Amino acid sequence: MGMTMTQKILAAHAGLDSVTAGQLIEARLDMVLGNDITSPVAINEFEKCGADRVFDKKKISLVMDHFTPNKDIKAAAQCRQVRAFAGKYQIENFYDVGEMGIEHALLPEKGLVAPGDCVIGADSHTCTYGALGAFSTGVGSTDMAAGMATGKAWFRVPSAIQVVVKGKKQGFVSGKDAILHLIGRIGVDGALYQSLEFTGEGVAELSMDDRLCMANMAIEAGAKNGIFPVDETTLAYVHGRVNRDFSVYKADPDGEYTRVVELDLTALRPTVAFPHLPENTKTVDECGEVKIDQAVIGSCTNGRMEDLRAAAAVMKGRKVHKGVRCIVIPATQQIYLDAMREGLLETFIRAGAVVSTPTCGPCLGGHMGILAAGERAVATTNRNFVGRMGHPESEVYLASPAVAAASAVAGKIVDPAIV
Repeated sequence: MGMTMTQKILAAHAGLDSVTAGQLIEARLDMVLGNDITSPVAINEFEKCGADRVFDKKKISLVMDHFTPNKDIKAAAQCRQVRAFAGKYQIENFYDVGEMGIEHALLPEKGLVAPGDCVIGADSHTCTYGALGAFSTGVGSTDMAAGMATGKAWFRVPSAIQVVVKGKKQGFVSGKDAILHLIGRIGVDGALYQSLEFTGEGVAELSMDDRLCMANMAIEAGAKNGIFPVDETTLAYVHGRVNRDFSVYKADPDGEYTRVVELDLTALRPTVAFPHLPENTKTVDECGEVKIDQAVIGSCTNGRMEDLRAAAAVMKGRKVHKGVRCIVIPATQQIYLDAMREGLLETFIRAGAVVSTPTCGPCLGGHMGILAAGERAVATTNRNFVGRMGHPESEVYLASPAVAAASAVAGKIVDPAIV
């Protein structure tokens, strides 16, 4: 029996000819990632075990993005600890205020992850880099510490679900709608510790921003990782960004999958995930009257240029509904600059939205948009668990940038086609 794409990457990084689902392996790492919340714990463990060097100062990325600019004394202390560690070990990819962006948008933008890489990060949405044809997955801070010290990690090789993509996106449908639809079908544990492997002719219809969004939310279906084939879109994206050699892996024709799921882009409608799980999906036509208090457009899922363009196209010449707070967060400094040059930020501000520096901020209930009891937000983020964006009695509805922008204007969740 052949191997899936993920299994081929893991076999190569373990120095093995082949691997099978369930096999325990030790694999070398191309990148170890941490942020301002998870890195301090990893640093403590790194020091506790007696490590006195990192395996490669070029293959560690420390991104201060969750509570920065620092929201309180504890956040400031965490960043100071990471800053000191980065200085001591001369970590080349250390990104602080003024340079940083939301980690899972920043690393692809900087060319720090390439096709065929094996990446771990102490953040569950590290699975984002599967969009580039890499194996990437979230780990705990202790595993991050071990990775920084040794350049290796243990894995149980995942089995895989093949997602066959066909058709073309219609109207306001985006990658966010595609992944929400898929999670709605298979459930939040539908791919538990499996690889979601996207294939089929429809993949060519998905932009890199679509793919980054979809791979990012593979974890919301319980997946170990999500991964896309390396095609012309991938190679065009990494060209001029990745300045090193990389390998392209393809699944064997007889690769083994636990199931095959078909995803027809043509049939999709803008989709919304109701509280309090990403699997609670409805098309925008089925939402009914859901009034909102806040709209958040940004995050590692949907803070890229295509996302901001989609939101601005809906909001241009319109005003945010009275009583609704609309927060727009470009995912990186470069995206902020590009959006400014295109006039997108002016569109948002004239509409009555506020534009923030890059930060994870409200996504995890950190800052820049906390909800009070009884408040509702429509957000382009990736999770809508109880209390995710603030008070346990608040509600988060997940949607695409177009739906979030339209809802901000209407004061309720609506189809962007009718605003």
